[in-house]
Amino acid sequence: MQKTPTKIQLHKQSQHLELHFGSETFSLSAEFLRVHSPSAEVMGHGPNRAVLQFGKKDVGISKIERAGNYALKLFFDDGHDSGIYTWSYLYELGKTQEKLWQEYLDALLHAGKAREKDTSIVKFIN
Repeated sequence: MQKTPTKIQLHKQSQHLELHFGSETFSLSAEFLRVHSPSAEVMGHGPNRAVLQFGKKDVGISKIERAGNYALKLFFDDGHDSGIYTWSYLYELGKTQEKLWQEYLDALLHAGKAREKDTSIVKFIN
C-alpha cells in the first residue's frame, strides 16, 4: 500500500522537514535528507556505488516543490537539487532514520571525514 503524507511542514529555523503519515510523524533534518538524497550524484550509478556525502552539517533546505502526486523535490542551499523524494522513500527514511543515521556516522568515521565543512579527521596509529 502506497503511503502518502497527510501533512508536510518545513521548519525553517531548525531545518527539519516534518512529515505526517496518518498517525505516524517523522522529523527529518536537512542534513539527513541531503546525505540520503535519492539522486545519482549521491546514490551512484549502480549497485554499491554510493558517494559518501560529508561536510553537510549546516546545509539547509531553501525550497520544496511537489513532483506530481507522488514525491517532493528538495532544493538545498549547497546547490544540490537533483533528488526526487517519493512518498515511499520519505516514509522509509522516517521509519529507518536511527539505523541509517548511525550507518552514516560510522561511514564518516571509517573514511576519516566529518559532518562539519572543511574538517578532516586525522587518525594516529601507535
